[in-house]
Amino acid sequence: MSEMIVLVDVNDNETGIMPKLAAHEQGLLHRAFSVFVFNTAGELLLQQRALDKYHSAGLWTNTCCSHPRPGEDVMDAAHRRLNEEMGLECHLTEVFSFVYKAGMENNLTEYEFDHVFTGVTDTVPVINESEVAAWKFVSKAKLLADMESFPGNYTEWFKICIKERLAELFN
Repeated sequence: MSEMIVLVDVNDNETGIMPKLAAHEQGLLHRAFSVFVFNTAGELLLQQRALDKYHSAGLWTNTCCSHPRPGEDVMDAAHRRLNEEMGLECHLTEVFSFVYKAGMENNLTEYEFDHVFTGVTDTVPVINESEVAAWKFVSKAKLLADMESFPGNYTEWFKICIKERLAELFN
């Protein structure tokens, strides 16, 4: 059974539902979320996507990201996926949302109305290896230097989010 996601307009009003892969194949705008978890030292928890993901496999990205299910509150979905992918629970705050469109490999397109959440924890992740290959905490300075030297190691949405909203993410 294919995972269903919520299609939206540019104001995040629901316009329908569709299988996730079909929405990415057709490049249709859909609801998503991205979670950025920091430790108390201010370092960002990154995950390396599993090597067998259907797009952006093996790339480094924010702590977790996904799509809410039809009828699911976005905050609830963010908590669910943070636990499913990273084995973590922490208080999350929605800090902003934005729309982006980026081409991916395999003729797929990410066109998302992305709700961005932040949280803080010093808990060590317990990763779901079907979703996550590795994880690390990284400082703002190290992240920016690595992204400058090796931009191809990071997901498109992560690069867009960091470029456009760095000050809102790192306090």
